Amino acid sequence: RLSSRIFFTIFTTIFFCATGFNTGDATMVNQESSDILVAQMSDGILRLTLNDQKRRNALSEAMLAQLSAAFTRAAADSTVRVIVLAAVGPAFCAGHDLKEITAARAGSDKGQAYFERLFDACASVMQLIVSHPKPVIAEVAGVATAAGCQLVASCDLAIAADSAQFATPGVNIGLFCSTPMVALSRNLSNKHAMEMLLTGDMIDAQKAEQIGLINQHLGADKLTEHCMAMAAKIASKSMMTVAVGKRAFYQQAEMPLVDAYAFASQVMVDNMLKQDAEEGINAFVEKR
Repeated sequence: RLSSRIFFTIFTTIFFCATGFNTGDATMVNQESSDILVAQMSDGILRLTLNDQKRRNALSEAMLAQLSAAFTRAAADSTVRVIVLAAVGPAFCAGHDLKEITAARAGSDKGQAYFERLFDACASVMQLIVSHPKPVIAEVAGVATAAGCQLVASCDLAIAADSAQFATPGVNIGLFCSTPMVALSRNLSNKHAMEMLLTGDMIDAQKAEQIGLINQHLGADKLTEHCMAMAAKIASKSMMTVAVGKRAFYQQAEMPLVDAYAFASQVMVDNMLKQDAEEGINAFVEKR
């Protein structure tokens, strides 16, 4: 396990150094069109676009490494205020690359080392999104299945096109979607999550909104405009306040009620002592 983490860290670091983006400009220049992850920056909003259509934007080792590097870079970049995660093509993300998985079985260990490395890397990216100080919005125009559905569930907000579809179909091929289960069970009720996991059925955007997997759905022609408007609204808030609130939201959710209130009360005290809160409250009281 240690060696797999070291490998992934080295892999990520190499990519991170080689393809880092310049956030000093008002608008970020696109990466090469052959890149599988394209980054664009405008007015504090970082758009990360999955761009591996041949693999249906699968979470291959390379894609996971690039996502990890991009999110890590954005966490430390004060010019990034909100992140929008989008994709090109008919699939938002088809989950893990089953061809890569099949090829790994040819190894003497039948792929065990690769599987450990892959799922460790995937879990790291999902946790990086949840723990990220900047809000992450999923802009889902296509199909999101298995780990792709997990990716949507891991984001703080998710807006989908009317035509978007979602599924955790691993059960249909003898592989229960156990890691997507973690994200689903933290967003949906137990019965809704279990229905998706046990049947493997595809659900449409309307059902996804009803069960809480996404915030809303709308026409594909309005999707990007709506997501960027929401991102701009969030970007206009105090980033200190947003970061404090996001971190507290996920931390208290795992606590018993009494502990959650004690923790949240202390967060409120600390937040109240910040300059942003003092100025904001004074401005409200003084009707400025």
